[in-house]
Parts: sequence; structure tokens; C-alpha cells
Amino acid sequence: MAAKNVAQSSLERSCSSLTSLDQRLALAKRCSHEGVVAGAKAAVVASIATAIPTMASTRMLPWARANLNPTAQALIVSTVAGMAYFIVADKTVLATARKNSFNHQLLSSED
Repeated sequence: MAAKNVAQSSLERSCSSLTSLDQRLALAKRCSHEGVVAGAKAAVVASIATAIPTMASTRMLPWARANLNPTAQALIVSTVAGMAYFIVADKTVLATARKNSFNHQLLSSED
């Protein structure tokens, strides 16, 4: 009888740990998806905010017209967009993970 209870309890623990693992995996996917979306939005805004002054300066300033060829202009815009993407995506993923970690701790302490 005791062996049967032990077997059931270990089975219940493994099922609950699988459920917990599935929940954590779903939470991680959601966190990373939120980071990707936020990073993409930031990259679009940064591209526009960088492209306008870069293009305007190459048309109006003699130094920029002489020294910034189209490759340099594209490099400036793409560098800023890439930096914005990774910074915002990283901050979003960390903030979401931190928020979910605190929520998990609160739920665990209530049990």
C-alpha cells in the first residue's frame, strides 16, 4: 500500500513538473515574442529618425555631400536601427521576465 502511494506521488510530481515546464516554456516564448515586436517597432522608428537627417545633411552640407556616399548613409541608418532593435528587445525581455518572476514568487508564497 505504501509503495503504491509512493509511486503515485512520484508520478504526480513528474506530471506537475511537466506542466510547470510547459508553462515556463510558453512564458519564455511569450517574453521573447514581446521583445521581438518591441525591438522591431523601435528599429522602424530609429530608421526613420536617422534617415531623415542623414539624407537632409547630404543634400545641404558640403562636407556631408563630399564624404557620405550612399553606402555610408545606409551604414549609418542600419547601425542605428540594429542598435535600437537589440537594446529595446533585450530590455523588454528582461523586464517581462522580471515581472513574471515576481508574479511567480507571489503565487508560490500564497500556496
